Amino acid sequence: MDSSSLRDLLDRLKNGQIDTDTALERLKTLPFEDIGYAKLDHHRSLRTGFPEVIFCEGKTSLQVSQIFTKLANCNSNVLATRASRDVYTAVSTACPKAQYHELARCITIEKETVQKYMSPVLVMSAGTADLPAAEEAAVTAEIMGGNVTRLYDVGVAGIHRLFSHHELIMKASVIIVTAGMEGALASVVAGFVDVPVIAVPTSVGYGASFGGLAALLAMLNSCASGIAVVNIDNGFGAAAMAISIIRLAEKN
Repeated sequence: MDSSSLRDLLDRLKNGQIDTDTALERLKTLPFEDIGYAKLDHHRSLRTGFPEVIFCEGKTSLQVSQIFTKLANCNSNVLATRASRDVYTAVSTACPKAQYHELARCITIEKETVQKYMSPVLVMSAGTADLPAAEEAAVTAEIMGGNVTRLYDVGVAGIHRLFSHHELIMKASVIIVTAGMEGALASVVAGFVDVPVIAVPTSVGYGASFGGLAALLAMLNSCASGIAVVNIDNGFGAAAMAISIIRLAEKN
């Protein structure tokens, strides 16, 4: 339940369109609903602006399906990350309108069109192999209301590809950069823009990349200013941060 739906509920109660028992029935799961193996935070949208997100890894398909269904019953839009095709099959049986974003490994349901923020969010990837993290970031930002543009495969190995998109980059209000190997793209981008850059190290690379640790350390030690670094492959976290920045910028 978000602030808009709660306000609508209270207005309907005030105007006599629903009775007290009906209102109580809607409110009884606030602030959370205990279903045994999970406690669903139905209050989160009121606090943070977006409902609780389901992290699917480590959960059974049945658990994800049940959690997704309950969140969808109480919220306009729902997001599940790190979902396999099998998990989506279980979810779609209960929620036929759910969509699967295969590259991002995300499941979404959008029952109400999200009002988009005006400020552009640019999601970049150094290489094609970084697309799973980049798409997780893009899909997350979009369902949270982000005005998202994608710019992929513009890493430093062919840096002329990056500079050819200079105008697009300069228009962005927040930039998410996903990069594996040595993770240099985030530093290059942050060196010529005056907006926040959120760096996502990916687990792409050969042995000495240590599953993304080399890129993570490179991004943390960047000499370019204005970079925030999230965890390895954490496109979701980068998008959530980007939308928080945009929301604050457009609040007034």
